[in-house]
Amino acid sequence: MSTATLNPASTATALTMDQVFKHWMGHRNLTRKMIEKYPDEHLFTFSVGGMRPFGELVLEFLEMGVPSLHGAAYKEWKKTEELPALAQWKDKPTTKKELLDRWDLSTKELQRIWQDLTPERMQEEDVAFGQWPGSMHWLLFYVIDNEIHHRGQGYVYLRALNIEPPYFWERE
Repeated sequence: MSTATLNPASTATALTMDQVFKHWMGHRNLTRKMIEKYPDEHLFTFSVGGMRPFGELVLEFLEMGVPSLHGAAYKEWKKTEELPALAQWKDKPTTKKELLDRWDLSTKELQRIWQDLTPERMQEEDVAFGQWPGSMHWLLFYVIDNEIHHRGQGYVYLRALNIEPPYFWERE
């Protein structure tokens, strides 16, 4: 075995920006399928073990995704209500349709903003929202990981409701 094989830094490969974004959007597609599976009457009310309902978790994803990508791309750390494309979200959604409409709008906004994010910026350090220091790739992976983690709760909820969840690998 060569020394290069033992040294991960010398054999590292990089993902392209397109590959990272496709991976993220695959997870968002799966989360959208999860939202679709929920009966309206359970989306914002059903929980297990005192955890938040899935609809509340999805609202968290929406509060994180576009503002985090906006900050990563433009070095402007704004809350959802401060972003023009999302400022219309004044009231909390109460139905699955309203939640899916927000999901779809935020996905379009992510697609738009991603075009302005550079590979160089992904490596830069910043303090997200004045609170969380780190590289921009770390921040965006955190946003993705958070969605995956809480989507797991959604799987438990659907199973507890006797609803077959989508397969975790169905990201198209």
